[in-house]
Amino acid sequence: MKIGVLGSGKGSNFDAICDAAREGRIDAQITVVLSDVADSLILEKARSAGIAARYIAPGAFKTRLETQREEEYVRVLREHGVELVALAGFMRVIKEPLLRAYAGRIVNIHPSLLPAFKGLRAWEQALQFGVKFAGCTVHFVDEGVDTGPIIAQAVVPVRDDDTPETLHARIQAEEHRIYPEAIGMIVRNTYAVAGRKVVRRP
Repeated sequence: MKIGVLGSGKGSNFDAICDAAREGRIDAQITVVLSDVADSLILEKARSAGIAARYIAPGAFKTRLETQREEEYVRVLREHGVELVALAGFMRVIKEPLLRAYAGRIVNIHPSLLPAFKGLRAWEQALQFGVKFAGCTVHFVDEGVDTGPIIAQAVVPVRDDDTPETLHARIQAEEHRIYPEAIGMIVRNTYAVAGRKVVRRP
């Protein structure tokens, strides 16, 4: 399966997916990496790995892409034969052009046990709320923010001495484990959507 990765930052989840594909743990290939940040590390990493990488300017909005720009993302993804879009720290809300072009084929990793703590800096939200367990979620992307059907989750206990930095680091370690695993489930077609949940097939 050909995967297109969208990211805005360091690309640690890109690394995890790339490693899983290279090591044969998932039958997939990243064919292109796109970013809304011209000097993002994820683009540098992709180029170093010999993967097509491109910056596409987001436009005037802070939280989403301009429609024309999002259509450009779709065009480039299609040029590279992308079948599944993986968001890896992409700091833009996905709207109609991408959702229409890749309906049911866009996935995201979020640093909380959804539906709790949607939005930005979820690990800080968890600490401020005083929960005993945090974690991360891989989910399909829909028209909402962090609302799509859940594919996989991992639980991370919150320690009494945790800071936002220490908790985030442990959550990220679990992200790097479950994101490739969830993509592997999609590649193998070993899941089925039931209502708003994703469940493994026998």
